[in-house]
Amino acid sequence: MLQVFQATDIGRVRATNEDSLAVCAPASYIVADGMGGEAAGEVASRILVETMQAQLAVRSSVDGAALASAMQVANVAILQYAATHPGCQGMGTTATALHIEQDTACWAHVGDSRLYLYRQGQLQQVTRDHSYVEDLVANGTLTPEEARVHPQKNMLTRAVGVAPALKVDTGTFALQTGDMLLLATDGLMKHVTDEDIAALLAQRPEDPAQALVTQALNAGGSDNVTVIVVVKVS
Repeated sequence: MLQVFQATDIGRVRATNEDSLAVCAPASYIVADGMGGEAAGEVASRILVETMQAQLAVRSSVDGAALASAMQVANVAILQYAATHPGCQGMGTTATALHIEQDTACWAHVGDSRLYLYRQGQLQQVTRDHSYVEDLVANGTLTPEEARVHPQKNMLTRAVGVAPALKVDTGTFALQTGDMLLLATDGLMKHVTDEDIAALLAQRPEDPAQALVTQALNAGGSDNVTVIVVVKVS
């Protein structure tokens, strides 16, 4: 049995919410953070979520490859839309998707939104950010603390809808009763550290998604923030 919580907020600075999310029956979850001029980011994330929902709805089973395939279809859809709408040229979006089947979780990911696993008091980042600063952290040029305040921290190295060729990361892992899975756009991580996320989840709030969004808003809310929390209760 799963409990699912979701929340999104425009934040305290932005004029529009360019994030999108979806909770798809029976157990698929998507967050997306759009980018582009004016409202183009909102368009890109919406196309991503709607396209993936439609692709997953016609599948008899879902795994990491299916999630990745749906992202590839969304990539084409965003490029096609931008080609016929000049104001949307150059738009794109992150995409982090999760599917749970009994005791197994599979995921697909592009960009710097994230999937976390909280298990027995420990928070683990499952996905790897596709960003310039993450590459610098990986090669030892920056520390994680320096990356958080780097002026180019928002520069993505991979996104959906920006080029015909798209590489999608995928993975699978076993679940345990009590596990909490967190999908979030970077509006959360800009203001809330991994340590603070873990501390909040340890408190088992009534609505952990809204609690995390509220924490990001209280810490500044400089970006849109979107969170899905899935709890495996049995």
